[in-house]
Amino acid sequence: MKGELDSVDLAILRELQNDARLPNKDLAARVGVAPSTALERVRGLRARGIITGFRAEVDVSELGRPLHALLALRVRPHTSQLVEPLRAFVLGLPETIALFHTAGPDDFLVHVAVPDADHLHRLVLEKFLVRQEIFHLQTTLIFRTEHQPIQRPAT
Repeated sequence: MKGELDSVDLAILRELQNDARLPNKDLAARVGVAPSTALERVRGLRARGIITGFRAEVDVSELGRPLHALLALRVRPHTSQLVEPLRAFVLGLPETIALFHTAGPDDFLVHVAVPDADHLHRLVLEKFLVRQEIFHLQTTLIFRTEHQPIQRPAT
């Protein structure tokens, strides 16, 4: 971990994960410190790489991509010469939500969001299975996604 976090740091992280647009004076009031302290603590958390950014959460279903799936990929040979181009390819696809490089039987899990089953079918056949390094692909539909909204340090 990038240094110890005290109770004020943890409170700031909790509040900003709930509402990243929270004004500094409101943040300070909620965690019980002066606004200057809150500002300095947030700057410190960013400088240490604990806060990596502030983003809008977007519901891709509202953008016409309601069908989510996980694509489990196995590649051969598993070398950096193949892994890096595959990684760049997958992250360049507009359907990609997330890419996980994994250990175990599958080398990658790709979370995709698409308009419908036909689009998913074409994506698998025309984008993934034409790549020679992919020797196995398994598709799993996602019925529901739930996120843990607040990330806490390991105890």
